Order: sequence, then structure tokens, then C-alpha cells
Amino acid sequence: MSAPVTVSITRHLDPGREAEMASWLQAGTALAQRFPGFLGAGWVRPEADSETWHMLYRFADSESLRAWEESPQRQWWRDSAAGLGVVESRVERRTGIEGWFDEPQHRDIRDLRVQPPPPPRWKQALVIFLVFYPLSVVVNWLSAEVGADGLPLLLRVLLVIAVMTPTMTYLALPWVTRRMEWFLQGQPPPWRR
Repeated sequence: MSAPVTVSITRHLDPGREAEMASWLQAGTALAQRFPGFLGAGWVRPEADSETWHMLYRFADSESLRAWEESPQRQWWRDSAAGLGVVESRVERRTGIEGWFDEPQHRDIRDLRVQPPPPPRWKQALVIFLVFYPLSVVVNWLSAEVGADGLPLLLRVLLVIAVMTPTMTYLALPWVTRRMEWFLQGQPPPWRR
């Protein structure tokens, strides 16, 4: 006999469909209650108008869970959400009593979201240039102002790189990447939305 299994599913739904989503979830729970080993179900949302719904259901063991998940009733119920536009983004299975509250002993996590493709290299290079060039000018100017221009070339370059690398990595590139995400992902600029 295996331990109880809790399944956590993150689903997303456009705002304004809350009543339909709640009805759909209640119908699924009512169907699951008819299956042996069903221990309970519920859902939460981070905020009242959130598009994200976190759902939990629990079965006494993996065999009862499998019977529910492979049942035609569950398939019919899931298919009935097609008109709602429900999108699953994450499924996690936890075993044992800790499945409701504590860290699990065993996890099986699937991230179902479609990851955007990486931006074309020319766009990445352009965004890096937008940060690298002005930062290089400023750091080289500052190094001349503090008298580092009298240092041997290798030491001067080492100092400039020692300042620029963490600045680029932790400050400048993350900042500009967030602001240029629309460009990198091929979306309209924010001022045209």
C-alpha cells in the first residue's frame, strides 16, 4: 500500500470567468468524490482578481489516484474546460501526509508552460551593446580621472574589467533586459499597446 498522494496543479484563466471556473472545479470535485480513495480537493487564488488558480486533490494511494486520472469521467470533465480557455502551467505530485502542509518526501513536478524561444543573437548583441558601450566610456573616463591611465596596459584593463563585469552582470544587463523584453521577444513596444 503506498502513501497518500496530493496533486497540486497551477491553472490560468482570463479574468471575468471566475463563476465558470468555480463551477467547473466543483463539478470535477463531485466526480472525483465518487472514486474510491478520494480524500479531498480544494483551490486557492493569490488575489481576488488573479488569473492563477492553485488546485489540490488528494487520494489515499497512487493506485486510486491513477484510477481517477485515467478515468473517462475525468477526461470528460477536463474536455469540458476547453471553452473556458483554462491553461495548465504546472503539475506537482507529493506523497505522504506532508502533501498538504510540509515539505514532501517525494516530488514529481512538471512545468507545462511553453517557454518563449531565445531571442535572435543579433537582438541579444544589440541590447548588450546598448549597455556595454556607454558603461565602457564612463569606466574608462573615470579610470583616467583617478590617474589609472599611468598604469601599465594589462593592469589598467584588469581594473576596468573588474569594475565592469559585476556592474554588467548584476545591475546593467538585468535592468536593460527587463526594459527591452518587448524588443527581445518581438512584441510591440509598451507605448503602442
